[in-house]
Amino acid sequence: MKEFLECGKIVTTHGVRGELKVEPWCDTPDYLKHFKTLYLKGGTVPLTVKQVRVQKNMVLLKVQGIDTMDAANALRGQILFMRREEAPLDEGDYFIQDLIGLTVRDADTNQEYGKLTDVLQTGANDVYELTDQTGKEYLIPAIGEVVISVDLQREEMLIRPLKGLFDDAI
Repeated sequence: MKEFLECGKIVTTHGVRGELKVEPWCDTPDYLKHFKTLYLKGGTVPLTVKQVRVQKNMVLLKVQGIDTMDAANALRGQILFMRREEAPLDEGDYFIQDLIGLTVRDADTNQEYGKLTDVLQTGANDVYELTDQTGKEYLIPAIGEVVISVDLQREEMLIRPLKGLFDDAI
């Protein structure tokens, strides 16, 4: 598993004192308030976080050493990373980046359905996009009745599909 995980993108500047406006790639923008250090360039360039504010669905981030609009503007478009070991997760929660690529199998028959290719955040519950070997896509609700287990070490997810989830092709 990767040590550094993508957590947002610097989309523009805010004000004249070097604040960065960040599109968060987390469940909530508030999640970025947990970090004293974020990183650029895949985790190789640390940024010391001085202040984090949430504005609507965006994050306003003030980092040490970026004190002008020009300095902040130079970071526009860059991806922010967080260190995995500093990122708190509740039991049963996973980083989307860790789920993508998991082999999805039937919990009862061990039949392989395909690979998890995307996670859609719909509000009520996430929906997993599954792509089979022929390229056909299926949507799997991320609910306890369907997702039986996730094993990141074995890189697999076991599901018990609801009736009608798959057609006869699988």
